Amino acid sequence: MTIGFVVNDVNTEKASYTTVFLAQRMHNRGHTVYLMGVGDLAYYPDGYMGATAVQADPKHKYKSCNTYLEAIQDEKRERVRVTAPDLDVLMLRNDPSSEAEGRGWAQNSGIIFGQLALRHGVIVLNDPTKLSDAVNKMYFQHFPEAVRPRTLITRDKDEIKAFYNELQSSIILKPLQGSGGSGVFMVKKEDATNLNQIVEAISRDGYVIAQEYLPEATEGDVRLFVMNGEALQHKGKYCAIRRVNSKDDIRSNMHAGGSAVAAKVDQRMLDLVELVKPKLIQDGMFLVGLDIVGDKLMEINVFSPGALPDASEIEGVDFSEPIIEALEKKVHYKKTYGVQVNNKTVAMI
Repeated sequence: MTIGFVVNDVNTEKASYTTVFLAQRMHNRGHTVYLMGVGDLAYYPDGYMGATAVQADPKHKYKSCNTYLEAIQDEKRERVRVTAPDLDVLMLRNDPSSEAEGRGWAQNSGIIFGQLALRHGVIVLNDPTKLSDAVNKMYFQHFPEAVRPRTLITRDKDEIKAFYNELQSSIILKPLQGSGGSGVFMVKKEDATNLNQIVEAISRDGYVIAQEYLPEATEGDVRLFVMNGEALQHKGKYCAIRRVNSKDDIRSNMHAGGSAVAAKVDQRMLDLVELVKPKLIQDGMFLVGLDIVGDKLMEINVFSPGALPDASEIEGVDFSEPIIEALEKKVHYKKTYGVQVNNKTVAMI
């Protein structure tokens, strides 16, 4: 199997990232693995999309993600041109909301080139025709109300004030665009005087999400991986971690200083998976991360869900194994059925 991973920038990848973890494991399993940044993508005169990509030494197995990434990021490493016909699978692992200022062009690039790859029979995951609907947190509102906290999305300060007064409790304010806990604020009952300033600060860059605060958030949230519409399990263990926020920070995101501990996956979480499953299947979302507090979903990460290495270490099993096996099956199905089965179907079987 030949697979390409699209990331924001190969040189900014870290050994702790899920993409590097998957790539290293696949490489060691004997698959051909290419990494490419969105800036490396191209459309060539012969009608194929492709990229100038990097590949670790095919003859060498790497003992760790660190040594694998060193090989990938080695300045002397030869870059190779890869086109759609060379690939069986293209995994879009770039996060549009993490693009640095001045790289607005990069936000939709992975999706656009992924759509071009579909024309040549490449399995593209997650399905790029629906990823375009998920470039901001509004995608979350397409899921049933039963799974979501009470939410208002607006730029109107008065509407947010009314929502705050109606709930008569703390609320969370955050930007519609963004990830990693950036720009997230909690407004408590005694903080009403700060509401205007916070809304003004967030709304400078677009819409504001106002959300009811769930008291169970003090215990952090649970990142649960879902693959093919099912909670990801391996050897009797669920692929999940509890992300605990630091004492002086409401955010549990790993990039915001949160730490990972073991998570107990309960029936409430599995019920949430069942409720979001039809939409995930319909949209061809092969691998996603659910962020759960109590019996509610806080977010669905469909671009580059992280923490797979953390879950593997905490649970003592390698969760890359069922993911790689699922990809191998998809390639087999695609080669068997060809164009008779569309990408969304292959993505979820």
